[in-house]
Amino acid sequence: MKHSVLAVLILATLGGCSTVPRDGPSGRAIERGAEADVNGASYAIVPLDYAVAERIKATAAPYGGSLAAAASSQPVDVIGEGDGLIVSIFEPSGALFGGGASSTNIRSGGQSLPAATVDRAGAVAVPYAGAVRVAGLTTTEAAAAIRRALVGKVGNPQVSVVLATNASNTVTVLGEVRQPGRAPLSVNSNTILDVIAAAGGSERPAQDVRVDVRRGDRTYSAPLTSVSSDFAENIRLQAGDLVSLSHVPRRYSTFGALGAITQVDMPAGETTLAGALSRVGGLNDAAANARSVMVFRFERPEVAEALGITQPATIKGVPVIYRLNLEEGEGLFTAGSFVIQPEDIIYAPRALSAEVSKFFGLIQQVTRVVYDLSVTNTLTNN
Repeated sequence: MKHSVLAVLILATLGGCSTVPRDGPSGRAIERGAEADVNGASYAIVPLDYAVAERIKATAAPYGGSLAAAASSQPVDVIGEGDGLIVSIFEPSGALFGGGASSTNIRSGGQSLPAATVDRAGAVAVPYAGAVRVAGLTTTEAAAAIRRALVGKVGNPQVSVVLATNASNTVTVLGEVRQPGRAPLSVNSNTILDVIAAAGGSERPAQDVRVDVRRGDRTYSAPLTSVSSDFAENIRLQAGDLVSLSHVPRRYSTFGALGAITQVDMPAGETTLAGALSRVGGLNDAAANARSVMVFRFERPEVAEALGITQPATIKGVPVIYRLNLEEGEGLFTAGSFVIQPEDIIYAPRALSAEVSKFFGLIQQVTRVVYDLSVTNTLTNN
């Protein structure tokens, strides 16, 4: 009876090897997923060596997007609706605004009008000149427009216009900044870093902050580190832009025969594969297949093209698995050069010997159960 039950259980175990506990897919299962069939392969497997790691780093496009396409050339020193202006008019004769006589009997007069707000029509009211349209003009051009409106009513008027309140040339800054709100733009303060600095900056590490610029129905994004280190990313803004800073922690995940199965926050600066493995205790010496350490990633299309990968891209990128052999000495140099990206998954499948060991451990558990049943049955019958 004992041998019959044992044989049945062993046959059931052999017939359903997929039920043996695993830490993840086997190396062979991953290879099958990369084999093309009638529906096409699910992903591409790329052997990872030092040359591949360096080629990836040499790709120009920054990780996490770019703001360069949002650079604006629109002027930010023109008057707009809602702006407050101070108009000063100087009249040499003094006939209009009064004044005093000098020893040469030349009379002069001048007056600064109260601050006036540019109305919806883009005009400002000036005594004797009426409504003068100033929207879209600089303060110098607005002064010239008011002077023209006063010609014939004031003898040789001289006009100056000063911007008292800037309501139209502003952007809105929200999110991970110390002082969110509206920030004015000017000719010497109109870039992203200008408005972030005016908002007090961010308390989060720059590596974990994403900058979004919303303009109309389009949104442009890039990491704050790119904005602060690449001149092309520190773009000029335009009136009406919405700038939002979001906290996006950079993390990678580890699975399989590693020292820990966890999600790891990335430190400041670059994190290499060697550093990522060391942070989780490295490979499991008793179980990991060191010849097949894998990094799962949705790669940027331009990188995939540079590597000769023909796998179709998805909405997140090109699904790629980089496979590294750490049993060879060169693998350590490659691991020290290959840069981990946020959302990468590092996976080490179990070695065949570890799978066999686990299988025989399961067989021992089965035989122990059969033995216990046999002893129980004998004691019951006696």
